[in-house]
Amino acid sequence: MEPAAYAALTAGQVAAAVQAGDLGASEVVAAALARIEEADPELHAFTEVWRDEALARAREVDRLVAEGARLPLAGVPLGVKGVRGARSAAARALTAAGCVPVGATSVPGPGTPWQTWGLGRGGRTRNPWRADRTPGGSSAGSAAAVAAGLVPLATGSDGAGSVRIPAAWCGVFGLKATNGLLSSPDRTGLAAPGVLARCASDAAAYWRCVRGARDGGAGTESPVPAVWSADLGFAAPDPEPVAVARRAADRLAAAGIVRPVEDVTVALADPADAWLALRTPGADPAAAEAVRAGNDRRLAAVFARARLLLTPVTPNQPHGHEGPGDRYSTALTWAFNLSGHPAVSIPAGFGADGCPVGLHIVAAHGCEHLLLDIARAAETHAGLRAWSVPADAHDTPL
Repeated sequence: MEPAAYAALTAGQVAAAVQAGDLGASEVVAAALARIEEADPELHAFTEVWRDEALARAREVDRLVAEGARLPLAGVPLGVKGVRGARSAAARALTAAGCVPVGATSVPGPGTPWQTWGLGRGGRTRNPWRADRTPGGSSAGSAAAVAAGLVPLATGSDGAGSVRIPAAWCGVFGLKATNGLLSSPDRTGLAAPGVLARCASDAAAYWRCVRGARDGGAGTESPVPAVWSADLGFAAPDPEPVAVARRAADRLAAAGIVRPVEDVTVALADPADAWLALRTPGADPAAAEAVRAGNDRRLAAVFARARLLLTPVTPNQPHGHEGPGDRYSTALTWAFNLSGHPAVSIPAGFGADGCPVGLHIVAAHGCEHLLLDIARAAETHAGLRAWSVPADAHDTPL
């Protein structure tokens, strides 16, 4: 299999072909490794590549399939966030479902207080759309590897937007689970596992594998009531990401996926100080808990009138490798790490800089199934899907 042909495949397509015997897991994984060897010297999405282990695991998958095993993600090359990512509960569940971990994706390196970047084997992780811009972070390499076709699926974790921000800036799908629903090593409870995927159905396959059977819930009426807030009452977003995300929200309504989107005032308290206090050992959590309680009341009122809250993912476009300056790229995401709500970033369009913009969709606790249904409908019926990175995207100099 040629690396270019492999790069166009979704996880679902790989698994179906391997399970049917049309492709071998060993063939797919060899193509993935070739694609990584071809592209990663420029992209820097991986810190480690597990070539021998991946090929051995692929042979094992081929043996299991030949013996009649039904593996929902048979032969799917998987990127895992960070060097310890293969030990995470999500990565273990995905491997049991037939995925083949091929390497550890980049996360932020030492030396700066900001986390919206990554450090791969050869240097700073580059945004696949513009080499002089960051892919976001902290799941930097996972998003870049998925967007550039190195792997169709990669794990992430989201403590302040660390799945949703790189998903938005790389133009892929990113799911953050409800806090506490899946196992997480984060002592503060602010971080939740998540996934980066090139299509919504692959994100749904991830969820089925790590969560088990599809959750019940109240069902997905059509169209779904949704409300819009550009700033959550405290952020100061730039006009461009707001406009691109709002157009995407209106496309959902035009396709009959959501009702006409109602603008509402969501007067949340800025979670910055509360989030930082909960992350600081020895800090008094009382003020942070007061902010959390107040925001929880306000969000409960929002979800009493609508099933979805829509916002831009970030207040700004991807920044350069020197850092974001004084802007918090987390302004519109970390409120939902404090509150624990699940959320997705779906591709919304592009800014004038040529980089993607994400639409942020938030639902009530435990409603991942609703978010994934909306993401799949957006992809199928509203044209809000991941785009292929152009061949000359790496030509922009650092």
